[in-house]
Amino acid sequence: MKQKVTYNFLIILTAAILASCTTLQHENKNQSEKYASKFQGISDTKKILSIMTTEEKVAQLFVVMPEQLAQNSITTATKRLSIAARQYPVGGFALFSRHIENPEQLRAFTRGLQKISELPPIIAVDEEGGLISRLANSRNFSLPKFSPAETIGATKNTANARNEGRIIGKYLQDFGFNMDFAPVADVNTNPENVVIGSRAFGSDPALVSKMVGAFLQGLHKTKTKGCIKHFPGHGDTNGDTHSDYVALTKTWDEIKKCELIPFVQNFAYADSVMVAHVTVPDVDPLYPASLSKLLISGKLREELGYKGIILTDALNMGAIEKNYGSGEACVLAFEAGNDILLMPKDFYAAYDAVLEAVNSGRISTQRLDESVLRILEFKCKQK
Repeated sequence: MKQKVTYNFLIILTAAILASCTTLQHENKNQSEKYASKFQGISDTKKILSIMTTEEKVAQLFVVMPEQLAQNSITTATKRLSIAARQYPVGGFALFSRHIENPEQLRAFTRGLQKISELPPIIAVDEEGGLISRLANSRNFSLPKFSPAETIGATKNTANARNEGRIIGKYLQDFGFNMDFAPVADVNTNPENVVIGSRAFGSDPALVSKMVGAFLQGLHKTKTKGCIKHFPGHGDTNGDTHSDYVALTKTWDEIKKCELIPFVQNFAYADSVMVAHVTVPDVDPLYPASLSKLLISGKLREELGYKGIILTDALNMGAIEKNYGSGEACVLAFEAGNDILLMPKDFYAAYDAVLEAVNSGRISTQRLDESVLRILEFKCKQK
């Protein structure tokens, strides 16, 4: 995926956001300014799960852009968004450059997203450093700017990646984010690659692995969660899944010797793994990885032993939307083993389809509960 505020206030704000998962209640302390939540004050995630409705569980699977709920372009937590979030209590929000105007607006926006959410939301952004840096590259922000990952990798000094992760994590926390869709764990071995390129730390899987781990350690110093992407590897491709079908034509054994190394060697540090929309014909000629049970449940979970959160790459990308549509894509993605369904083009169609699949028995309540519990624990876990 392509005013000043006093020091004391920043400390209070950041502490409130971090504390929200500990008690699973809203950071806003003024009870008259928010509706009563049945989850307020409950810290046991299994207890929370036990009192959730099926509709609430399904909504928690989705991380969306705010306008996908409000159905209009917004940079504030509007009343319309608040009403929609209460009816569809999604698991979180992803913000992009168009949602970011200036420091004061952004802090108000993320506070608003916390306030309208019945359960503490994931608030995420792509802040990789280099080209893909939604905050640092915004013209109204004076934030540290880093060289592309490729340049940092070329130093072969993991302290540089660790420092980058720490600095990025610190300012993300200051602005109300709790998750970074970074770092890129792809190994850039194809000079014709049009998607990854300098976003990767390099072409040597061992070096990439060390840099990815260091970046994650830096993020964790600030209690910011990271996401290693794009499983099973997007570095040896020459197409763009933002547009349409892309294949990774290596055999699984070849992929294990290169693309998978930065993923597998960092499972101990990884908060989450994002699955790409690339197709791996040697494993599953029918479905892209993000919709493939063979790759997610069979390979990532069972063979490779990954136990944490799995999320799709953005489901509004051409490789998915052109070929499957929002509803069926989300059902297939969840059946495949994803926990979080990221940004389907039509959220409401996707929500309805997944809910119907649960109500009809196509998706079991046990399978739904497994992912929702994993999501609740992910939100509350402190690195």
